[in-house]
Amino acid sequence: MNKRLLCLRCARPQSTCICRWVTPVVQPTEVLILQHPLEVQHAKNSAGLLHRCLPHSRLLVGEVLDDQALHAALQEPKYTVLLYPPTGYAGHAAPAALDAAQLADPSEVRLVVLDATWRKSRKMLHRCPLLQALPRLSLDDSLVSLYTIRKAHQPGQLSTLEATCAALAQVQGDARRYQPLLQAFQGFVAQQAAYVQVHGPGQRI
Repeated sequence: MNKRLLCLRCARPQSTCICRWVTPVVQPTEVLILQHPLEVQHAKNSAGLLHRCLPHSRLLVGEVLDDQALHAALQEPKYTVLLYPPTGYAGHAAPAALDAAQLADPSEVRLVVLDATWRKSRKMLHRCPLLQALPRLSLDDSLVSLYTIRKAHQPGQLSTLEATCAALAQVQGDARRYQPLLQAFQGFVAQQAAYVQVHGPGQRI
């Protein structure tokens, strides 16, 4: 079987290269993306595009992130919040209360984002007490997703890219800063949808 040529920058097949959608947005708030391993090679995953668009972001991959790895990633002292609904789960440490005053300076805030399906994100959280203890930042349930290429299990569920942009806009009070990135995301979604329409849902992108 012939192997498809890969883009040297995004490591995807050249026919579905996402480099054209990379839209750098300088953001004052640090973003730490914790990605489940199953999302790394998922063609419809938005975290790879997000990471490449946010210069002040880092991406770590792993289903079980031990405290030592996370402590290393969180070395620089900042007010760290987890982008996650305030839902509680049995056996979890109680999250710290969100201190709105600590969000006043976006450059002193670190946003932690879990990139996974909801089921997998719950497992990641369940296995990491350090994440459980972080104060939670939640989003408005009325937000509408443009991520039509992946199924949402509940209303208000967004892609990792959309949720992160919404959270950054909420912290910084500046939604316009992320509009170019969201517009590029629409192009990314349309590209993936067009590929599936031509090749069928069973074809790997």
